[in-house]
Amino acid sequence: MTRTEPAGGVDGPVITRLQAEASALDDADPLRRHRDAFVGAETALVYFDGNSLGRPLRASVDRLTAFARDQWGGRLIRGWGPAPGGSAQRTSDERRGRGEDESWMQLPFEIGDAIGRAAIGAAAGQTVVGDSTTVLLYKLVRAAFDAAVAGDAARVEIVVDRDNFPTDRYIVEGIAAERGGRVRWVDVDVTSGVTAELLREAVGPQTAVVLLSHVAYRSGFLADAPTLTRIAHDAGAFIVWDLCHSAGSVPVEADAWDFDLAVGCTYKYLNGGPGSPAFAYVASRLQDRLVQPIPGWMGAANVFAMGPSYAPAAGMRRFLSGTPPIVGMLAMQDTLALIEEVGIEAIRTKSIALTDFAVRLADDLLAPHGVTIASPRDAAARGGHVTLSHAAMRRVTARLWAQDVIPDYRDPGGLRIGLSPLSTSFAETLDGLLAVEAAVRAEA
Repeated sequence: MTRTEPAGGVDGPVITRLQAEASALDDADPLRRHRDAFVGAETALVYFDGNSLGRPLRASVDRLTAFARDQWGGRLIRGWGPAPGGSAQRTSDERRGRGEDESWMQLPFEIGDAIGRAAIGAAAGQTVVGDSTTVLLYKLVRAAFDAAVAGDAARVEIVVDRDNFPTDRYIVEGIAAERGGRVRWVDVDVTSGVTAELLREAVGPQTAVVLLSHVAYRSGFLADAPTLTRIAHDAGAFIVWDLCHSAGSVPVEADAWDFDLAVGCTYKYLNGGPGSPAFAYVASRLQDRLVQPIPGWMGAANVFAMGPSYAPAAGMRRFLSGTPPIVGMLAMQDTLALIEEVGIEAIRTKSIALTDFAVRLADDLLAPHGVTIASPRDAAARGGHVTLSHAAMRRVTARLWAQDVIPDYRDPGGLRIGLSPLSTSFAETLDGLLAVEAAVRAEA
C-alpha cells in the first residue's frame, strides 16, 4: 500500500517518474513476495528503522502464542528436558512423540547454529544465543584481553575507534580500567569508518584486542573485515567483531575470514523482537583457551551438580552464565529460516538496490535543500542503511514520526534510513523520502 502524502515542492511529473521507477523495481524484485509475511507491511506506515528494530513475522506471532499455550503452559518446567531418570524410562521415539526432544536447554545452541548457517558463515558449535549485546561484548573482550596478557604481559592496549557504538567504547574503557590496561583510540571520519591504513597505524606489540564494528552504526560504512582481521592477527592481537548492523543484512564469513570472536544483536535484521538476546561467536580453536569472566551455573561442566566450585563446560556452553531467555529467542527462528530459504546473497543484492535508490532520491529531492549524504556512496563500502545530514534533522524526525514515517536520528544532525531488504519495498522507500523532503522544507 502506498501513502497519499502531499509532496509540496516536488513537481508532479517528477513524482510520476519516480513512482514508475519504484513500481518497476518492485515488480522485478524476487524477494517481493516475502514482504507480506511481516506484520504491518500492508499498512501505509513507512518504516525506516529496521536497522534498530525489525518488523515481526506473522509466523512469529503464531509461534509465540503456541509456545505460551502448549510449551510454557502445557509442559511447564518439563520444557527444560526430561526429568532426572526420565530418559531411561521412555524411548527416544516416545519422547519425540511427547515433544520432549525440544529441550529448552539446547535452544541457545540450536538457534546459535542457525545464526551461524544463515547469517554469519560459521560452522556448528561456535555460536550461542545468550545475554544482551553489552554483556556478551564484555565477556568476549575481557576474555580475549586476559588471554593476550597471559601470553605477553606487554599487551595491554585495546584498540577501538572513537565513532564506534557507545556500548563498545564504554565496555573497552571499563575493561581497561578494571584490568590495568589502556585504550588506543582510532580517529575516523564519521561519514566512513576504520580503514586498513588507520588500523595498521594503531596496532603493534602492545595490542591485546581490537574491537571493531563490521557496519558503522552512524554512517553505515562497511568495513573490510577480512583485511582488518589479518592486520590484527599480524600484530599478534585478538579481534572481536561487532556484527549488530550486519547480521542478516550483509554477508559475513566468520570462519573463512578467520574471526576470533564476534557478537551481534538479534532484534534488527533478525527480527527477534525488542530486547531479544544477542549471540556470541567464538572460533573453535579458542573455546577451551578463553576464560569468560562471568561464571554462572549454566556454563558449568555439570549444570545440575550444584557443586562447591565452578568448573567450566567444554565448548560454547562455557560462555553462558545464567538461565537462557527462552521466550526472547523464539521469534528470530522464523527470520533465520527465511534467510536460509532466500540466501544472504539475495538479501544483500536487494539491500544494495534499496540503498542505491535511496541515495538517488536524496540527490534528486533533498540535496537542493542542503541535505548531504553522510554514508559511503560506493555500495561495496555501505551496509544496509543511509544517513542523511542536515542541521534540522532532529526536528524533522519528530515531525515524521507524527506522520507515521519512522526513521531514527543520530547526532550530529543525522537521519538514518534503515531499509530491511525482506520487509521494505521500493514504493515505501519513495513515499518515505518524499515525506522527508516535505519535512525538511517545513523545518528548514
